[in-house]
Amino acid sequence: MSSSYVPFLLLLLILCGHAHGRFISDTQSASQDLISDGVHHHHRSHIPRSYLTLNPFSVDADSTCDQTYGFLPCTTTVLGNLFLILVYGYLMYLAATYLSNGSEMLLEILGPGIIGGLFLPILGALPDAMLILVSGLSGDTETAQSQVSVGMGLLAGSTVMLLTVIWGSCVLVGKCDIENSIAIDKKDTKGLSLTGSGVSTDIWTSYAARIMAISVIPFLIVQLPQLLNSTSGRHLAVLISLIVSVVLLVSYCLYQVFQPWIQRRKIAYAKHKHVISGILQHLKNQALGKLLKDDGEPDLDIIEKLFNTIDHDGDRFLSYSELSALIVGIRFDEIELNKNDAVDKVMKDFDTSRDSKISVEEFKVGVSKWLNKAKRAGDANSDPGHRSMKFLSDFHSRTKQEHALLGAGDQSDEVVEGAENPKWTSLKAGLMLLVGTLIAAAFADPLVDAVDNFSDATSIPTFFISFIALPLATNSSESVSAIIFSSRKKIRTASLTFSELYGAVTMNNILCLSVFLALVYIRGLSWDFSAEVLVILIVCIVMGILGSLRTNYPLWTCSIAFLLYPFSLALVYVLDYVLGWS
Repeated sequence: MSSSYVPFLLLLLILCGHAHGRFISDTQSASQDLISDGVHHHHRSHIPRSYLTLNPFSVDADSTCDQTYGFLPCTTTVLGNLFLILVYGYLMYLAATYLSNGSEMLLEILGPGIIGGLFLPILGALPDAMLILVSGLSGDTETAQSQVSVGMGLLAGSTVMLLTVIWGSCVLVGKCDIENSIAIDKKDTKGLSLTGSGVSTDIWTSYAARIMAISVIPFLIVQLPQLLNSTSGRHLAVLISLIVSVVLLVSYCLYQVFQPWIQRRKIAYAKHKHVISGILQHLKNQALGKLLKDDGEPDLDIIEKLFNTIDHDGDRFLSYSELSALIVGIRFDEIELNKNDAVDKVMKDFDTSRDSKISVEEFKVGVSKWLNKAKRAGDANSDPGHRSMKFLSDFHSRTKQEHALLGAGDQSDEVVEGAENPKWTSLKAGLMLLVGTLIAAAFADPLVDAVDNFSDATSIPTFFISFIALPLATNSSESVSAIIFSSRKKIRTASLTFSELYGAVTMNNILCLSVFLALVYIRGLSWDFSAEVLVILIVCIVMGILGSLRTNYPLWTCSIAFLLYPFSLALVYVLDYVLGWS
């Protein structure tokens, strides 16, 4: 269904109103409701034939429902509420799509930083936050306590779905051949090999997974009174957890704002280390592999002799041009290197006197410093003279791998062409964000009411309906784009995909939870979601540890993710409805 049908759909909903159907009956029950069928004309006292009655199908005549906003349709039937859930769910999906597309347009014009770090994560979590908010604002305290389980079901369901079904699907769709513990871009010849096929990510994705794992702290805090069997401290625990959630939210947004700057600094340092390791390799070859004494300390006499081979004019100083000639002579084909920038950084590293030249003493100190760093990173203690070539080669390989893990070697995927008409694109992005926000705000409450009514009609707990169905509406756009993006089968796109999944869950754990806790605290609701919180903790911690400790994910890892989804549903059912936790 395209967005052009939305006005018609809204008009249809309004005109539907609140209606009852009629069916044929041959009984005399409810005779006051009988009317002529237009064919047989009998007096009411005669034996009736076939008549139309005004009673609704499969619903008690006393059954009623409240129209949201006083005009949107409502029903007490199973099929009617199912239809409303599908319609309102589609509208929430539409809102999420508008917000996502508008955010991407805005990012295209303004770039990362405040826009990418502050607004985009909040806008991405807005539909979920709206649904959680209205679930606790409806009616009196008793009604709110009943409907707030819809918000908890959405919060848990969204987190679990992203980290299980979508995470596993991204591994399955984005798999490439794994060689030397890293996935080879766009090479997929091993089929469904559980260990030989999978995806790889950069180190920033591991950081995102660690942040996601840390974001479950508020859940632990709010559960402390239940763990301690205390009833007096529950309200205080909700307040403390709310404060911690807000602090984590502000901290995460600040990290997102400054993350591009941090990333550039780390990549620059990784390149500098790789250049230094290349210089050490070059000096090692010139010294025939003997840069250390037998006691493991740098051989300053040999280092001074090597300095003299670089000092072409013999003035006991290395000038900018002499240092540039050294670096240009060393081939760094494995990384993209700006030679001038590399010379500037080496000069700044070695030139402690800041006179724009490197003396022989400064050279010896600088080389000794980096030799000691390379020794500490490797294994040169037992026999340094014999193993100097090995530990320097290992150091050079590690700096190359560190450079690759930072995602520095494939920046071309991030290059976005500037918008042809920035003003029009900004206006369009603003309108899409406004429309998406208005749709989410308008139809969150009717969707919650439809879920609640469907639960009453079917006797299915609202938690399970919202756990399974609502995330499909609020996260479907994000999920589909993640799977499509991962299908490009590149380390860079896989890194961005998994980072976005971890980021979305982090916003669920801090922004959406903050809204939920604020409702519970302000309205004086009881916190009785131990089973649901346990599910969130298990899934976030398991997948957080998996994402934190690895940068490559063989195909067998997606089976863990897929199995966690049915496990989560079964666990909540057993704890709540068998063991009676709630």
